[in-house]
Amino acid sequence: MCTVGFFFASICCPVFGQAAPSKTLAGSPAQWFEEGQTALKKGNLGDAEHAFEEVLKLDPRAGAAYANLGVISMRRKQWPQALKRLREAEKLAPQMAGIRLNIGLVYYRQAEYASAIAPFASVVRDAPDSLQARYLLGLCYFFTSDYDRAASTLEPLWPAESDNLNYLYVLSNAAHKANLPELDRKALERMADTGQNSPEFHLFMGRAHLNREEFDDAVKELQLAANGNPKLPFVHFYLGMAYMKNQAFDKAHAEFLKDVAIEPDVPYNYDQLGIIKAQQQQDGEAERNFRKALRLDPMLTSSHYELARVYMKQQKYHEALAEIDAAVKLDPKSSAIHYIRGQVLQRLGRTEEAKAEMNEVTKITTELRDQRQKELYQAPLPDPGLAQEPQ
Repeated sequence: MCTVGFFFASICCPVFGQAAPSKTLAGSPAQWFEEGQTALKKGNLGDAEHAFEEVLKLDPRAGAAYANLGVISMRRKQWPQALKRLREAEKLAPQMAGIRLNIGLVYYRQAEYASAIAPFASVVRDAPDSLQARYLLGLCYFFTSDYDRAASTLEPLWPAESDNLNYLYVLSNAAHKANLPELDRKALERMADTGQNSPEFHLFMGRAHLNREEFDDAVKELQLAANGNPKLPFVHFYLGMAYMKNQAFDKAHAEFLKDVAIEPDVPYNYDQLGIIKAQQQQDGEAERNFRKALRLDPMLTSSHYELARVYMKQQKYHEALAEIDAAVKLDPKSSAIHYIRGQVLQRLGRTEEAKAEMNEVTKITTELRDQRQKELYQAPLPDPGLAQEPQ
């Protein structure tokens, strides 16, 4: 069975844009390339980087060297550098699907799911049997709310993945939102058979109820999961989300704190704690939680948006503008974000810019008139348990 953990583990493997040059003389590109491979396999990233750079000095068109330098940058989480190196490898070896797979992974690891779609789709086109590329492409469609494509992309993986609860959960939710009841039912029934009444099964069922806005049922399932395994990753986060939806803020607060105790580096907990504190007019605590969330994930749109609202209420308009500008960059199609930006600009006396923002709100609202708004800035329900790389 191919799990999500397998997919992410693949970034640690070297991907070659072309075959290594044949070995000739000492100090040749081939010798340096072999040394780089050996160092990379041992995890000696500095030595590997030096060796592959030596290859490029001798052979600037060695796509495999660029590809492996990209892998080194990925291991270091140096995403811009990784993307630059992999793009160079792609130019030199456009036929190599593995390079494009890693380009997709660079975007995926940064939660830039829309940008990851094209490279993953190209891999699926060229290598239709690639479980890894198809699974990740399906997840990207799911995260960008393209549920029809998510379902149609993931369904062919059923023979290999139908024992994988994570897969069944995504497939069921995608099918439900794409109005594919038979596929939804099939996935849910398989979840029940596979889960065997385990805490993990109740966690997935609770998450499914959350996504369907069946909040009372979500609470029941998530409580069963928490009772069965109180240290189950994310169980308290999702239970907190269910309580939030039922306006039970004190219970939600307690659950998010429980999840923080188990997983202190999950930014979504602090984001939700900040929202609770803001609603309780505890602006200082709200700001601290949003700042903590953004230290862990600077691309968390919700925290930028909510922090802008806190600053606006405090009449800190320049600070509010900086945060809402960051939110706009991350989610330029959100009418709520543009609305807050217009309000901030109006307070700063920048009337014409404020009018432009209100016009943008009208435009976006018109475009989305037939789409039900689900979150404050039209984001999907946070689902960190789905996207986070397993340890």
